Amino acid sequence: MYFKFLFILAASFCLLQIAAAQGIPVDADLQKGYLLGPGDEVTGKVLGESQFDFIATVDEDGRIEVPFFDKPVIAKCLSERELRTDVTKLLAKYLRSPQISLRVTARNSRPPATIYGEVRTPQQVVLTRKATLLELLSFSGGVNEEAGGMIQVFRTRKPICTEADIENDWQTDAAGGLDVPSRLYSLSSLRLGKEEANPVIYPGDVVVVQKASPVYITGEVITPQGIFLKEGGLTLSEAIAKIGGVRREAKTKDIKIYRLKSNSKDREILSANYDLIRKGTQKDITLEPYDIIEVDKSKKSIAQTILEIAIGTGKSAIGGFGNALPTRVLY
Repeated sequence: MYFKFLFILAASFCLLQIAAAQGIPVDADLQKGYLLGPGDEVTGKVLGESQFDFIATVDEDGRIEVPFFDKPVIAKCLSERELRTDVTKLLAKYLRSPQISLRVTARNSRPPATIYGEVRTPQQVVLTRKATLLELLSFSGGVNEEAGGMIQVFRTRKPICTEADIENDWQTDAAGGLDVPSRLYSLSSLRLGKEEANPVIYPGDVVVVQKASPVYITGEVITPQGIFLKEGGLTLSEAIAKIGGVRREAKTKDIKIYRLKSNSKDREILSANYDLIRKGTQKDITLEPYDIIEVDKSKKSIAQTILEIAIGTGKSAIGGFGNALPTRVLY
């Protein structure tokens, strides 16, 4: 057993050496454990000296009050072990070899992170360790079919016990119209595993998976319906293909696109020749959010009308016309 223990210890040491050689960062928070913040409750008990026992709450300045000491003790961003060491040094002024048990009995400094929008299970998540955006999305069941291509992360409060550059970086980018810093991240980049699209989510962050904007296709198409614009965009020909194409009677040389004007509820009308687009002689039109595509019915030519009469589709019209005239039989 002794030799087995030595072997495990040596193997662990080698792995640490390899990690150091490869430059693999070691998460300081994971090493130190939970770091205290304002609102956390700390309970301390001194063995055999109950008059020194205390229950204290970390104040807004990050300090706690300890019995028999005039000055408060700094607790913010300290682990239980570090705070216990500091309190033990103070108690040593009154006690010989004090033995103190100190633990965090209420973690109130970190509000839960919130994830909602176009996810399968919107919820709040209590973060007891560092977590990434991808982890929270997975924890919420992933995005649903109506999700667009962007995810917005709102930072409702400054992260506790983080590097100053992280706080300052978020302070420089406030969301439009809101006094809350935010960042936009690409869903497709996140799926590709790009590091810049997968930030660390901190307590109090609000993650919103944005809904895709729709376009509407009506008229002489196989399946008139609305389609969500995903990341990467959608062209007119792609949208028509998604709904099964156009009907035979469709006026494909003049498809109307009703598009909202900038900062207005009024719409402008664009015309597209679908026949030329399919031939490649006219540029395909990229659709914008809330476009309405109307495929009108083409007018019948005289030849088409005569053909319909010949095959019987115009019987009702002829019958109605014929009943108004006298009938004679030619022998």
